[in-house]
Amino acid sequence: MTVTIVKNGIKLKGKDDATVNVSEQYFGGFVHEASDDHFRLDSGFINQYRGKQPNFGFNGLGELVFYRTYSRIMTDGVKETFLDTLQRVVEGCYEIQRQHCRRLHIPWDYQKAMKSAQEMFERMWNFKFLPPGRGLWMMGTPFMWTRGSAALNNCGFVSTLDLMESDPAEPFCFLMDMSMLGVGVGFDTKGAGKIQIHRPANVKKSYVVHDSREGWVDSVRQLIQSFTSKTIEGELVFDYSAVRLEGTPINGFGGKASGPKILIELHSLIRKHLNNKVGKTLDSVDITDIMNYIGRCVVAGNVRRTAEIAFGEADDANYASMKNYKKTLQPEEIAKFEEVTGKLWAEALQRSKDACPQAKIEDFASTGIPTERLTRAIETWNAMNHHRWASNNSIFAHVGMDYKDVSEQIAVNGEPGLIWLGNMRDYGRLTDGLQPGIDGRVMGSNPCVEQSLESYELCNLVETFPANHDDAEDYMRTLKFAYLYAKTVTLLPTHNPRTNQVTLRNRRIGLSQSGIVQAFSKFGRRTVLKDFCDAGYNEVRRWDEIYSEWLCIQKSIKVTSVKPSGTVSLVAGATPGIHHPEASTYWRRVRLAKDSVLVKILSDAGYHIEPAISDPDRTLVVKFAVNDERVRPVEDVTIWEQMANAADYQRYWADNQVSCTVKFKHSEKNEICRVLEAYEDQLKGISFLPHVGHGYAQAPYEPCKPEEVEEYNSKIKPADYRAYITEASGSKYCDNDSCALPQ
Repeated sequence: MTVTIVKNGIKLKGKDDATVNVSEQYFGGFVHEASDDHFRLDSGFINQYRGKQPNFGFNGLGELVFYRTYSRIMTDGVKETFLDTLQRVVEGCYEIQRQHCRRLHIPWDYQKAMKSAQEMFERMWNFKFLPPGRGLWMMGTPFMWTRGSAALNNCGFVSTLDLMESDPAEPFCFLMDMSMLGVGVGFDTKGAGKIQIHRPANVKKSYVVHDSREGWVDSVRQLIQSFTSKTIEGELVFDYSAVRLEGTPINGFGGKASGPKILIELHSLIRKHLNNKVGKTLDSVDITDIMNYIGRCVVAGNVRRTAEIAFGEADDANYASMKNYKKTLQPEEIAKFEEVTGKLWAEALQRSKDACPQAKIEDFASTGIPTERLTRAIETWNAMNHHRWASNNSIFAHVGMDYKDVSEQIAVNGEPGLIWLGNMRDYGRLTDGLQPGIDGRVMGSNPCVEQSLESYELCNLVETFPANHDDAEDYMRTLKFAYLYAKTVTLLPTHNPRTNQVTLRNRRIGLSQSGIVQAFSKFGRRTVLKDFCDAGYNEVRRWDEIYSEWLCIQKSIKVTSVKPSGTVSLVAGATPGIHHPEASTYWRRVRLAKDSVLVKILSDAGYHIEPAISDPDRTLVVKFAVNDERVRPVEDVTIWEQMANAADYQRYWADNQVSCTVKFKHSEKNEICRVLEAYEDQLKGISFLPHVGHGYAQAPYEPCKPEEVEEYNSKIKPADYRAYITEASGSKYCDNDSCALPQ
């Protein structure tokens, strides 16, 4: 059965599961099947790699990350090897090009493409570059062809400024839709004060929730509109009977269904919040809370994760204090408050590792804290635990502002981060000087802040590893294929018309580098900045001229960035983005479910495995030994040097942005204001994080001696992952070093 689906005023034909075959519409009725003319790498070429072992990074850790995160189950029930994954990715990439050329009736040379594809494969195999985690997971899959390219993108941004009045629900629905595809989303609070909340008419309206991503998103749209633009239609009564039960497999994207419970809770949270705002307008805190409710819902479902970043105004006191439960307390009361909340956390974790403790006034009876101050602190603390953890909260900064108050907040827990919107709009690379309006429609950034983005725009990234090259000439060659991968992703539309409009206009991409400090050590800092970054940028621009002309598309508005990285850099054995590692030689611990088949695989290979202290009945901890004495640990690097690295990469490499989280020691917290004043006109975004030690049991990173690493790894055998047939978890949205693996 075929139905007509109306989305954003556009009629799309799809099957009765409410899916829409994006490629079929875009490529002119093309139905993607494994036909003879589908682009395939030559079997003789592929056979050269069968039986070979890739040089995974970090003494076995990279291989585990690959099988756990990116290796899909194939149609024969066997998990992909690295060879299989790269074959899927490369063939998908060149098939997109082929279909694009066929649609436009422009030349396509199969043999020339074959030669190019084989070199792309070789450079991926040798870890000179890789697609982002999203690409390793989704490129070349049927899901990509039927649902479009959104799932190939790491992240995106949506502004609440423009569409809030015409459709107040749209920004919230964009975030939910993309989050359910694993795309992290940034948003602003510029729509504050624009939307009046009204009580729905005193009639009941039944709404059957369709069992699909689109159905869940539309249910939220209808609920918000019932308090804003469609109040006359009355109060919604949801029917969840069509939503599949918890644990049911999800075809296409992968994972298992979470059941209707979490959606019911989301509806309840939004309804309660809007009822409390009847007669008032939504402010910045309301916008952020509703976005966070959605993020909380997405996290609770199957293999998906969510990443959000909120951007508020620097002078918005209510927004700034959303996570500051200490604001209403006296200094002597804070310790008492935290003693009680610490016990509440400990008790909650004993009951469940997914604990969400909620405090009550009576819990603080012995503290003597006055109720008028205590009530607000409890409300903030409860909200942080319940949903406000879902976003990092940052601010729009401007050159010349007073950073004193912001720096004091950062010194406590690292928030807020900062982006300079003026620098994002008026500069590419800093070395190219002021170019007013070069990216004038930019409204914000993604959760990791490596891309300048318009509203509804997505991050299209690819990751290169300079230190894995012989020299700069070798790196220049890699840039051709890294560029081609990213540019190809822009040829396949998403399911969202607004996103497609921005993508077609900008063709924005982000060639990134990881292992930057390793490259500094191998080639020298000056050589990297001059021969890899400055010359490399010009090489990317040269290829953009060539390929944009051939493909008959716009040149990319911006082409380079530095993403924070995480799982992809672990696979390749590279330090994440521009960041220094926690130590030069260290134990890296990863947590596994006690019943995971990985436990036996890793135990047989000789890895040390022990019960997790925090959850010994359900969780085990496996230990990897890593030696990378090429680089200095972050504790030996000042905040000034970290800022200088970020500024130099913003100057010579990134025309988008450099994602950099500067780690500061307690002794450096008073310098935060000064470094911001010193570098405000040399950066587009920055975040900070207090550097904490490793003085607790089973820490994810723990420094150790080189001889300990050598002795441990001498007893390790190659792990045999053939018995591991569990579906991989898939890439996590922005894929950064803080969320690379469950800790």
